[in-house]
Amino acid sequence: MQDRKCIINASLLDVMLHRLCHQLIESHAEFAETVLLGLQPRGIFFADRIQQRLSKILDKKIDKGYLDTTFHRDDFRRRNTPLTPSKTEVPFLIEDKNVILLDDVLYTGRSVRAALDAMVSFGRPRKVELMVLIDRKYTRHLPIEPDYVGLAVNTIDSQRVLVEWQEPSSEDGVWLTSKATN
Repeated sequence: MQDRKCIINASLLDVMLHRLCHQLIESHAEFAETVLLGLQPRGIFFADRIQQRLSKILDKKIDKGYLDTTFHRDDFRRRNTPLTPSKTEVPFLIEDKNVILLDDVLYTGRSVRAALDAMVSFGRPRKVELMVLIDRKYTRHLPIEPDYVGLAVNTIDSQRVLVEWQEPSSEDGVWLTSKATN
């Protein structure tokens, strides 16, 4: 059995997404040389929401792709069960572009490190920035910090942050779960 606590409800999540989009616009103006890359598997939902909002606000198409990091992970050959890769969809070159990597939760930083390795298959970016919905503070194994953060939370190893994206968006939420103690 798990304890489950809502840390971001649908209305607060809506406000956060709005704020994050405006922070991106502030830094990247018209998005002429900027692309979004959502990290598989869960960061793609976050990337979809950010792209939809940016496209609506700016009234233009924003380039977005999905990046799988499975074969670039440092634990790829260390698991007892094989990892199942997700689909990579990057329909553009990132050569000399500003790339914004998007993930739902930043935990140890290892997925982001793997994404940096995987990304170079599509060109050498001018600049790379990281946007996360949730930054789990004090859990980093690598010196990786996000440029844009929805919410920073303090967690312990026995806890997990679960981001739920529902359609329609009234059911979206972020949950902090932990195993119940007896």
